[in-house]
Amino acid sequence: MAKKVIIIGPAHPLRGGLASFDQRLCQQFQQEGWDASIFSFSLQYPSFIFPGTTQYSSDPAPEGIKIFSIINSIHPFNWWHVGHLLKEMKPDLIVVRFWLPLMGPALGTILRRVRKNKKTRIVAITDNVIPHEKRPGDKPFTRYFLNSCDAFITMSEKVLSDLRIFEKEKPAKQVLHPLYDNFGAAISQSEARKHLGISEDKKLLLFFGFIRPYKGLDLLLRALKEIKDPSIQLLVAGEFYEDANTYKTLIDELGIRDKLILKTDFIPDSEVKYYLCAADVVVQPYKNATQSGVTPLSYHYEKPMIVTNVGGLPSLVPHEKAGLVCEPDPHSIANAITRFFELGQAFFLPGLKQEKTKYSWEKLVSAIETISGS
Repeated sequence: MAKKVIIIGPAHPLRGGLASFDQRLCQQFQQEGWDASIFSFSLQYPSFIFPGTTQYSSDPAPEGIKIFSIINSIHPFNWWHVGHLLKEMKPDLIVVRFWLPLMGPALGTILRRVRKNKKTRIVAITDNVIPHEKRPGDKPFTRYFLNSCDAFITMSEKVLSDLRIFEKEKPAKQVLHPLYDNFGAAISQSEARKHLGISEDKKLLLFFGFIRPYKGLDLLLRALKEIKDPSIQLLVAGEFYEDANTYKTLIDELGIRDKLILKTDFIPDSEVKYYLCAADVVVQPYKNATQSGVTPLSYHYEKPMIVTNVGGLPSLVPHEKAGLVCEPDPHSIANAITRFFELGQAFFLPGLKQEKTKYSWEKLVSAIETISGS
């Protein structure tokens, strides 16, 4: 009989990178012979604290994956009920996502109930341990969650280091974030730009993903002001998770609106490939970082990256091999953009092809199996 694994984390109809990751991970477990399913959220965030327009996807549900939307992140009686249900199911393995201290009480309580069956091993994939944006209760919520797990997977050295501040003894292993290969195959730049209505004669920078303060879009906008080449344009593709007016005011102050293409609605999964394939280079001007889902996405589509020298980004994007590393300030970012177009996209393709071989779903599942003793 196949071993049973349950992934606890966001999944369809919830949207975003975490849901895409969990669904792809579930598929990989299935491919490797596991009976795999996902326990997702009936309520992930209360609407008053969710910064975007909607938490739900308009894409169809992924085929062949069992998703149970059952966890209410703010209802303690629900945590007890879900924990009891999972305890009685006695899966061999639970893989739980942890990305925000706010989830600590719900997930920590559920997992404490599960542990009473004396069978299930619990491995946490810790996307963040110390959050990008600090809130009251972060440390006790995080510690409560971590104490309920048996072992940990991180996807950057920074998160592994942060984890060891809280948890010094339990097994932990760093594994590179696998390629996002579930958004479709690459298409030609010409076809992608035609689909998006973007001119083929432009040199196109791409900022992709939710717009949040730590991601440094303001630094990139100021860098764009310094660049004199009129053929360089910036495509901003992603939803504002903060006040959009701050950026609109900055754009007008800098006088760069003609250098921008703003697609600031949520990008559905079916459209992702067009944005990546249209770009010449992906820019991640982060002010702080652990790892980024944009990096494996860029590797999948073999797009060079310009990243700032923060967190785990420099180790994920070797300088002048898979992209360029610069400092998190507008002048350094502007110089890197100029340098990129001097070298040309083809310069980076050999390095991109070599580096992308390190990013594997098989390696992630193998690491989870090993560290859990499964």
